[in-house]
Amino acid sequence: MHRKYKQAITLFVLTVALTGCAVVENHIRKEHEIKEFTAFFAIPGKETNAHNEIQKAIEDITRARCQEIWLVGQSAEDAIASYIASEDYPDFISADVALYEAGALIPIDEYWDAYPNIRNYMSDENWDRLRQEDGHIYWIPQFGIVKGETAEVVHEGEAFWIQTRVLKWAGYPQIRTVEQYFDLIEAYMKANPCMENGEANIPFMVLCDDRRYFCLENPPQFLDGYPNDGSCSVDPKTNTVIDYNVTPTAKRYFQILNEAYHAGLIAPESFTQTYREYLDMLSTGCVLGMVDQWWQFAYDVNDSMERLTDEGCGYVPLPITIDESIPNQWHTKRGSELDIASGLAITTGCEDVEGALQFVNDLLEEDVLKLRFWGIEGVDYEVDENGVFYRTEEQRNMSRNISYEASHFCYYSYFPRLEGVLEDGINAFSPEYQRAEFVISLPKDIRDCLEAYGCQTYVDMLGTNEQPGVWYPMYSYSDTLSAEREAGRVWQEMTSVKQEYLPMVVMTDDFEAMWEQYMTSYEACQPEIFFAEMQAELDRRLTAGGQ
Repeated sequence: MHRKYKQAITLFVLTVALTGCAVVENHIRKEHEIKEFTAFFAIPGKETNAHNEIQKAIEDITRARCQEIWLVGQSAEDAIASYIASEDYPDFISADVALYEAGALIPIDEYWDAYPNIRNYMSDENWDRLRQEDGHIYWIPQFGIVKGETAEVVHEGEAFWIQTRVLKWAGYPQIRTVEQYFDLIEAYMKANPCMENGEANIPFMVLCDDRRYFCLENPPQFLDGYPNDGSCSVDPKTNTVIDYNVTPTAKRYFQILNEAYHAGLIAPESFTQTYREYLDMLSTGCVLGMVDQWWQFAYDVNDSMERLTDEGCGYVPLPITIDESIPNQWHTKRGSELDIASGLAITTGCEDVEGALQFVNDLLEEDVLKLRFWGIEGVDYEVDENGVFYRTEEQRNMSRNISYEASHFCYYSYFPRLEGVLEDGINAFSPEYQRAEFVISLPKDIRDCLEAYGCQTYVDMLGTNEQPGVWYPMYSYSDTLSAEREAGRVWQEMTSVKQEYLPMVVMTDDFEAMWEQYMTSYEACQPEIFFAEMQAELDRRLTAGGQ
């Protein structure tokens, strides 16, 4: 071979070798890079510290981390509208139909075959319920997806809540109706106008801030013994939708609230305070009772109640209906509700869709789920000889320490999670659902109260109901209706009327006149258009479900 060709080949081989080393080095560097994502969730939340320990442990596994941005100082609707107007989106977002219609979301089903934890997160039947008009799926439900059995210990839904000190004072009576509830609170207030520290007790509060006004408007459905279908009730005997806003029970309930208000039992600030102010008021321990969803107050308020356990300021739910003869459906078995109207989505602002999906996929791995909800073995929980997870008293106390929680725990709480039991078939996915851990972690006043009623858990106080029907819950459809559709426009008008009038109905000096004025304005919205749409959806679900 001519010398110059030898030199050329040598040079070529050397160049390839050097280039190959650079490629390998670059590949190794990329493999060790930590991907950074951002997420906006349209709900107030807890910040994690910059050097959060479990977030770092999750990062070591997933090679990614996410900065969570929570709702502050504005409504969820306004926040989402701002993102749509600016088109400057985070990587992940709390998705709904408004973002879909704005073209802000990525169709995840075009990618998910490469991400089995996402693809297998739900059945094909349930995934199909999330398909939009173009046939694609744009978001992932974060909650209520149950793997195996789940311990029915936490009632996360709505209820009439009351402090244990009120029940203890009265000798733990059976409270079954709204009248009995307010009669008990009124009697307690007359005997105990103040807390031990001298702060005045507040008998009852109603959360009305923005979309949370459901705490005021929707109890009539429960009082008539129906479950939480949200926008309507369903009569399972006739398979027809019911407008719970205009039933005799609705009028009777709001008249009871009106009487309670004029008796000084409902705090006037209920109708003007913000959600944050409401939580701050509950955290003082002075509020005797309220109607609310557990998840909406407990995560903020329960930690504060630890210092007030000796005074009996913890809350328990009561199985209240409008009449004692009506069985309640406040609690339905975990996993029976699938909210298809919202979830976690990836936006068009994400520059690494595959990486974002891989991050979600990895967060659903069992080892990562344990880190998210149990923490680190030997630090946050122990494992006994039978493989059962438990916490020591010190670990329980640390888990309730606000500073420690911010620096140590990383729940990625609004990312999808698999509820139920872990693969070992023994342990719940989270300590709060582990029956033994749940019971021992309860404040003493709540344990004593539950024991007095022959119960161990919040759910025992209410009872458990199976899924009411294949239609359930109907709010998963009504929440998808935009103002672009006639039924959606009517739904929004109905909502506005209720938000305007119901506080006045409660506070008015002439209930009958105000109720009539409210009904006139409500009927002017043509609610029959909305309920015809809901009936059509009910019929569709019944047909699809084989009923």
